[in-house]
Amino acid sequence: MPARVFAALLASESGALTSAELGERLHVSPAAVSGAVRYLSQQYMVTREREPGSRRDIFRVHSNQWYEALANRDSVLQRWESALRDGVAQLGPDSPAGTRLQETLAFFEFVQVELTGMMSRWRAHREALFGPQG
Repeated sequence: MPARVFAALLASESGALTSAELGERLHVSPAAVSGAVRYLSQQYMVTREREPGSRRDIFRVHSNQWYEALANRDSVLQRWESALRDGVAQLGPDSPAGTRLQETLAFFEFVQVELTGMMSRWRAHREALFGPQG
């Protein structure tokens, strides 16, 4: 359901729809829409906004949603790295389990560095393609 909701938002003219509009387009219940947008919001793939002059929420995808989704993974990676360091310390770096955790930690540290560089290159590439973003 999250994939269907995300696709509906991407395909909409404005990139934003209300819960009722999503339910109507997808022929699903309000509960199904609610669960999907909650998940997508947690993944930083959609934002919830208040419709001006109304109590209705609008769910929106932004042109840089993939960038935001990846950029917000930073805190998750840091938590995993911290937990892995604790595991290595508790198991001992020379134990088989400690060695596996060290390799996993090294992978996440590598991803963190590469992600930072990749995001910087993306910003430059996006600006070259679409101009400065405001």
